[in-house]
Amino acid sequence: MANPVSAVLSKLKIDAYIIALFSMVVLASFLPVRGQAAEITGWVVKVAIALLFFLHGAKLSREAVVAGITHWRLHLTILAFTFLLFPVLGLAISKAGVLSPTMAAGMVFLACLPSTVQSSIAFTSIGRGNVAAAVCAASASNLFGIFLTPVLVGLLMNAHGDVGGWESIQSIVVQLLLPFVAGQLARPLVGKWIEKHKTLVGRVDRGSILLVVYSAFSAAVVEGLWHKVSPLELIVLLLVCGVLLTLVMLATMFGARALGFSKADEVAIVFCGSKKSLATGVPMAGILFPGATAGVLVLPLMIFHQIQLMACSVLAQRYGARPADEA
Repeated sequence: MANPVSAVLSKLKIDAYIIALFSMVVLASFLPVRGQAAEITGWVVKVAIALLFFLHGAKLSREAVVAGITHWRLHLTILAFTFLLFPVLGLAISKAGVLSPTMAAGMVFLACLPSTVQSSIAFTSIGRGNVAAAVCAASASNLFGIFLTPVLVGLLMNAHGDVGGWESIQSIVVQLLLPFVAGQLARPLVGKWIEKHKTLVGRVDRGSILLVVYSAFSAAVVEGLWHKVSPLELIVLLLVCGVLLTLVMLATMFGARALGFSKADEVAIVFCGSKKSLATGVPMAGILFPGATAGVLVLPLMIFHQIQLMACSVLAQRYGARPADEA
C-alpha cells in the first residue's frame, strides 16, 4: 500500500528533498548551533563542501566535459541565458525596490548560479528532448559556473559590500575547484565505485547540502533572522521568484525558436537554461558570504528551486505529449 504522505507530495509535485531542506530551516530556528559548537560545525561544513565537489568531479565523465565544451552553438545559447540574461533580470529585480536589500542581494546571487544537472536531464527526457545535449549543457554550465559565478557575484554585489571580492574567489578555487579537479583526476580509480554506489553517493551529496543549510541558517537565526524577515516579505519573494522563472522560461522557449533550433533542442534549452542549481548555490553562499548573511541569501534560491521543479514538471509533460512527428 502506497504511503499517503508520499502520494500527496507526488500530486502536489513537491520534492521530498525540499521538505528536508526547509526542515533544516525549522531546526535551525529552534535549535541553532552556537559558540564553540558553531566553530566545529564550520570546519565540518568546509570538509563536507570539499567532499561534495570532489564527488561532482568524480561523477562527471571526461567525455561529458569535452562534449560540453565542443558542442558550442546550443551550449553557448544556454550559457547566455544562464550567465547573461539571468543576471540582468536579477539585477533589475534588485533595483526595483520590491524587496529588502538583503533579499534583493539574494536574488542577484541566485541569478548568477549555474544550471542544475540531474533535474535538467530528467525533465528533458520526459519532454522527449535532446537528452545528450542536456547532459553536455548541464555539465558545461556547472563546470563554467565554478569560474563565472564568483566573478559575476563579485562584479554585481561587491559594490554593495556583500562579498569579499577576489578573496572570496580564491576561497572558491580552494574549496570548490581544486576538489572538483581532484575528483576528475581520481575518476579512473573511483569512477566505477561511484557508479556502483549511486544511492550512497547521492545521500552524501544531499546530506552535505543539508548540513550547509543548517549551519548557515543557524548563524542567521543567532543574528536575528526572523526579526528581519517578515511573512509579507516571504510572500513577495515567492511572487518575484515566480515572475523571474516565467520570464526566463518564455525567453528560452521563444529564443530557441527564433534561433532555428529543433523542437528537441528547444526542450533542452528550456530546461537547462531556465534552472538554477541548489547543489552548487548553497555551498557557494557559505563560502562567498558570512554565515549569518548566507542563511538569508539562500532563501530566494530555496524558494525558486521548488517553483522551478513544479513548473518544469508540468511543462515537461506538455512537451512529452506533443505529436511524434514533432519530436
